[in-house]
Amino acid sequence: MESREIGSVVPETLREYAALTRSALDRRLPSMEPRRYLYDLVADYPRRGGKGLRPSLCIAASRVFGAAVEEALSVAVFIELLHNATLVLDDIQDESEERRGRPALHVLHGVPLALNAGTSLTLLSFLPLVEHCARLGPQLALRIVAETERMTRELIEGQALELGWRRDNVIGLGDEDYFEMVLKKTCWYGMMYPAALGALTGTRNPGLDLAPFLRYGYFVGAAFQVRDDVLNLVGTEAYGKEINGDIWEGKRSLILIHLLREAVPAERDRLIALLALPRAARSEADVLWVRRLMDRYGSIEYAQRIAEGMAGAALHEHSLAYGHLPESRDKAFLRELASWVVLRTS
Repeated sequence: MESREIGSVVPETLREYAALTRSALDRRLPSMEPRRYLYDLVADYPRRGGKGLRPSLCIAASRVFGAAVEEALSVAVFIELLHNATLVLDDIQDESEERRGRPALHVLHGVPLALNAGTSLTLLSFLPLVEHCARLGPQLALRIVAETERMTRELIEGQALELGWRRDNVIGLGDEDYFEMVLKKTCWYGMMYPAALGALTGTRNPGLDLAPFLRYGYFVGAAFQVRDDVLNLVGTEAYGKEINGDIWEGKRSLILIHLLREAVPAERDRLIALLALPRAARSEADVLWVRRLMDRYGSIEYAQRIAEGMAGAALHEHSLAYGHLPESRDKAFLRELASWVVLRTS
């Protein structure tokens, strides 16, 4: 895929739908006691902003079938609240130090309070989903509940794979292992589920075949995650997360898997030994050594090419899922999103 300037449809749509979601979400954040130890923490990540990609995808995937924004707003709020809950818990599990340009919640308040806030945020997220289902009738509500159960199960399984690989210092992973983990952890809840719920909400059809929307969401999500791995190493302050954080944490990114495959035996042995250490035992010199190896073996460029291939596949799936629908801004947003995710800088 050739680099090109993405038109205004993606950033404009993200700004509009993210603002609508944040406004509706903010009204749902509790303003009661205990504020200092719970509800101020619950509100922290949602009020830091973010791209609003997941709720925007859900709203666009609903509107492309003719639904009004208001019809998808409750489920968009659910998706954004759940996303922020997973970020709180991910940051604890990954020992991440930064989120959206500020210290992570557990860095500010300690692990116990952050863990409690993340759990509370998870539970809070399901109320707008329940309200959404109540408006759709029993058959469609049951379909949405079933899709939600599958999404959360896949998400938890994907997180278990990633954490387990790091705990056991698993080395012999291939690209296919990485994409299985990404399918579960990133794609299902990040793109596939919003696309599916948007289609169900927009069509009001409980028997809808979701396969085309799930395929589209998979390729967009995979391209997004690989690009995120790249930005973790080459991004600027606008990226909003700790640069080289994936190396510090020992994440089995596509880039690291490629490096382990390409490095000479002595380098590979040293890299394996470093990965066996806890984060606190790794030095900045260790991280920079790994980063230089990634440059030497073209691991970052390799991952970017894979991301661009995934984006191309997403464009094809877009034509199958949405090609028969009338042209609209939402249809254009879903189409251009495939290119945007691999060319973004934050």
